[in-house]
Amino acid sequence: MLETIIDNAYEWLVVVNKDGMIDYMNKTYCEFLEVDRETVVGRHVTDVIENTRMHIVARSGNMELADLQYIRGNYMIANRVPIYQDDEIIGAVGTVIFRDTEQWKQMNTHIKVLLSELEYYRSGSSKENGASYSLYDIVGTSEPIRSLKEKVKQVASGNVSVLIRGESGTGKELFAHSIHQLSERSNRPFIKVNCGAIPDQLLESELFGYEEGAFTGAKKGGKLGKFELADKGTIFLDEIGDMPANMQVKLLRVLQDREVERVGSLRTKKVDVRIIAATNRPLEAMVEERRFREDLFYRINVIQLFIPALRERVQDVKPLAESFVRKISAKAGKRVIGIEDNAMQLLLQHNWPGNARELENALEASVHLTRTETVDVASLPDYLKENEGLVTGNRKLKDIVEKAECEAIRKTLIQCENDKLAAAKILGIGKTSLYDKINKYDLV
Repeated sequence: MLETIIDNAYEWLVVVNKDGMIDYMNKTYCEFLEVDRETVVGRHVTDVIENTRMHIVARSGNMELADLQYIRGNYMIANRVPIYQDDEIIGAVGTVIFRDTEQWKQMNTHIKVLLSELEYYRSGSSKENGASYSLYDIVGTSEPIRSLKEKVKQVASGNVSVLIRGESGTGKELFAHSIHQLSERSNRPFIKVNCGAIPDQLLESELFGYEEGAFTGAKKGGKLGKFELADKGTIFLDEIGDMPANMQVKLLRVLQDREVERVGSLRTKKVDVRIIAATNRPLEAMVEERRFREDLFYRINVIQLFIPALRERVQDVKPLAESFVRKISAKAGKRVIGIEDNAMQLLLQHNWPGNARELENALEASVHLTRTETVDVASLPDYLKENEGLVTGNRKLKDIVEKAECEAIRKTLIQCENDKLAAAKILGIGKTSLYDKINKYDLV
């Protein structure tokens, strides 16, 4: 009788153990999340409930009441209460009292202002100064991606520095956002700094701020730096391998002393900031070449996450492509419900040097170009269709490889405006070898 009452209760209810694994979820909550209760039990709560903090409450023992939680397109009101047995915390119970904001608005008209502000910051400012992504936004079924997600859950709760590595377009920023969202600092600022996009002469003032009158054009009253803005939160140093040598020294001092000094100031200020860095550069080689400080490398490389290229996890192409089509079609206001098999085959055959970002760009063009409710071969970018029919059952591997090599050289020569030295450098072969291949394939 008790289980029947709980299953049909108006509130949604979930119980987790001290490790954040789900022990129980009532029927109405499972129906809303569109999950099977039999498969939910035993899974980590972050795999099932969006933006949850149940695992944090189960670990910290700190009760959270009437907290706003964004789930599947709506703000909801959640309570999270730790469960104790013989003065030892053994888990937590969570309930969702109001299933959407409309019900809460009926109770208190003042909340309307708060919700509108929250929605503004979520859709606008949070994209600039906050974490906008979670593990739900990282799509992939391959073993490397599943393993990375598990590692994120393990390291998120600590304050250790994390270095995320991988080629451009693999999703390093999404993992950085996810670490912050699952950490104890999730309600604090998440500040992103692209170290490669800021001019060298401005990087110091951007990171550490400046005092009024510090230099010509300085704002009245001075300016807070990114580290001060990130105090008690997380700072994400993207493309840290592009940071100039003089700034590496100053960054190292901040990481060692946990204090910053504004440009033009004689005083320092303590900051409590977690460091997440990302790069696609070979930092170990740069250390050997003295282009990156060894002591700084070890400071940021406490825990390392490596995201493999998309070509190394081909099984992720299909779920990624389907996810991109849904997102792009909703944004574009078009009804595109899938990808035709022959078009998907071309996507699976492509090498994706630009990784997931290139795949998304290709599908964005396809969604806008398709004249049907599916992405077909005709709507794909031309460079993808050039490989149509490349892999067939009656061709020798040698012929397939030679055709691919010929196409790669031809496109690179066009890209480099027939500068053969530049083309050889891009292709990673010697100039003599390039000339031999040009003659072989009659590309003169």
